[in-house]
Amino acid sequence: MGKCKGIKRAEEVPFTVWLTGLSGAGKSTLGGGLAEHLRLVGRRGFLMDGDVVRLGLCSGLGFSREDRRENIRRVAEASRLLNDAGVTVIAALISPYAADRKMAREIIGPDRFHEVYLSSPLAVCEARDVKGLYAKARRGMIPEFTGLSSPYEPPENPKLALDTSVLTEAEALSLLVQTFGEYLS
Repeated sequence: MGKCKGIKRAEEVPFTVWLTGLSGAGKSTLGGGLAEHLRLVGRRGFLMDGDVVRLGLCSGLGFSREDRRENIRRVAEASRLLNDAGVTVIAALISPYAADRKMAREIIGPDRFHEVYLSSPLAVCEARDVKGLYAKARRGMIPEFTGLSSPYEPPENPKLALDTSVLTEAEALSLLVQTFGEYLS
């Protein structure tokens, strides 16, 4: 089984949109919106949400640097398989380390991996935190929390950067769709 033959239009080629940013930046929200857009235009899409994959595919992994790397590797491998099967993937994960995102790009393939950075500032992400994770991390209840006690390495050259502290959800989604328009119509 290899790559599909006979694909003529760019919009038929599946790919992976890798949404990265701090907790609370809007990855799951925009990922869900993009998945819905795909459904509405008749495309096969799948949202790989970081919280959801940790309940199954990546259960048993913690938040050490090694476990985070393995989490990213598993999601990248699954994304590659889904792309090979004709499904566009939206991966919504913090993925804090540049080296791990580079590994994901290599696994998925540079022609199918598109990094989108949600650059919302820490204070805004913390204010949006409905789960109370930042508060727990500040009280020492969550060790190695990205943005506080664990680093986040912003992408240097993402396909798209969205500051979700100034863009509405609709504006950010519109920019995503415009950026990948040739693939999403």
